[in-house]
Amino acid sequence: MPIIKHKQFIQAPVDVCFDLARNVEIHTKTTAKTKEKAIDGVTQGLLEKGDTVTWEATHFGIKQRLTAKIIHMEKPTVFVDVMVKGAFSSFTHTHQFIEKKVGR
Repeated sequence: MPIIKHKQFIQAPVDVCFDLARNVEIHTKTTAKTKEKAIDGVTQGLLEKGDTVTWEATHFGIKQRLTAKIIHMEKPTVFVDVMVKGAFSSFTHTHQFIEKKVGR
């Protein structure tokens, strides 16, 4: 199973980053290039444990749908979503937030 890791450093409090990452409207704005939108389940606001959302987007010229469920959440450090329906045999997405102090 392939594993993809991505790190991004943001100068903002960890709780702000955590809430932005689970905000459906923000996700839609940041994925405008693929025309991603929430079409079922939670379609606005902040995702919480137990929520599902179905995303529709165009990747490689093909319109696709993926339904994900939030299965784990420890505010404001981690949440995990898993694909419950979609094009892959499985897909688990762990969002981890670590606050680091910036040296002067």
